[in-house]
Amino acid sequence: MHAYSPSRFRSTLTSIAARLGKHSATPRSLSIRAFGTSVTHSCYPFSSSSRLVSHPIASVTSPNRRYLSVLNSNMSAAQEKKIGTHDGSFHCDEAFACYMLQQTKEFKDAPIVRSRDPAVLNTLPIVVDVGAVYDPANHRYDHHQRGFNETLSDKHTMKLSSAGLVYKHFGREVIKTLAPSIKDEDLDLVYNKVYSGFVEALDGIDNGIAAYPADIKPLYKSRTDLPSRVAKLNPDWNEESNDMYQRFLKAVALTGVEFREEVEFYAKSWMPARNIVKQAIDKRMEVHPSGQIVRLDTFTLWKSHLFDLESEMQLPAPLLYILYQESNSPKWRVQCVPESEGSFESRRALPEAWRGVRDQQLSELTGIEGCIFAHANGFIGGAHTYESALAMAVASLEAPTNKKQKVEA
Repeated sequence: MHAYSPSRFRSTLTSIAARLGKHSATPRSLSIRAFGTSVTHSCYPFSSSSRLVSHPIASVTSPNRRYLSVLNSNMSAAQEKKIGTHDGSFHCDEAFACYMLQQTKEFKDAPIVRSRDPAVLNTLPIVVDVGAVYDPANHRYDHHQRGFNETLSDKHTMKLSSAGLVYKHFGREVIKTLAPSIKDEDLDLVYNKVYSGFVEALDGIDNGIAAYPADIKPLYKSRTDLPSRVAKLNPDWNEESNDMYQRFLKAVALTGVEFREEVEFYAKSWMPARNIVKQAIDKRMEVHPSGQIVRLDTFTLWKSHLFDLESEMQLPAPLLYILYQESNSPKWRVQCVPESEGSFESRRALPEAWRGVRDQQLSELTGIEGCIFAHANGFIGGAHTYESALAMAVASLEAPTNKKQKVEA
């Protein structure tokens, strides 16, 4: 064991400072002080091949061991994993990518380093949206390089941004972290739904892919989507700013709040609703022999589930009408199934002669007691009882001249 001496002690501190400095992401001056002895060392980013090695500090005699815990803590901090992305103006995709990574076990709450300097980025264990490399084995997730055409899977066509790339490799883990109640057998279903309903749009917008053909002029503009709100956190062109890092962290937090809400919606509302709709479809033949009228004993979100389940169950005939009870009321509704989720076209609307007619006049017209209304656009009607709502659906189903009708937005 080495005997203690001031000169040896100072030499030891200098050596430790140098080794700690190799883990600095940017040039800096590092100082260590212990027992009245201090050293300062100029630090520069370390190369990707650098590693911490053992040091004879462990052989310092016992009077100096009290500062070992401080030094060990500093060395742990130097070794902690960081997430790298580019500096300058930021976008939704890398902000969201960083948020997702901070939810993973490997990069939980990891600090973010913003730089375009390869010497800095090469020292980091994971880098997103910069570097012109997609190499998941080495945790490099950029999408700007020539020839990049990665998609979520062979069933998708959308080119991924850094958001989609990180989601592709870490999305399932992040979803389970945010919503542990999701069953393992349901994870892939939720994973794909969250992509199509949340992440895919971020990929499309960041890659400059329009949501509709270029020859279609939109009827209105929207600047309230998530990428637009993230973009507004950047300084204006004529605004000086020295808080870009803090602005970027706000962007990361903003994407995180919305993504967490999206995942929680699928866990707490969407998945339970799917089970209700599935049970109702299974019982559809008890409602009407056509199998095209479904009764929901509990009203819930049904549209997205209905189309998915129709396809999965390979139903012989399309579902046309959904019956459900109004909230906190004995009254019932008959709603026409749209052509597809988000469509304003009904597969089979209520008869044209009924539309806009109400109450007793509607009952006399239809021959069905207890009618309340038929909407002017024919996509929904109401009745006082389930039996009357069912009769409206059956009469509409059997109407010989009933045509598709555009649903009111």
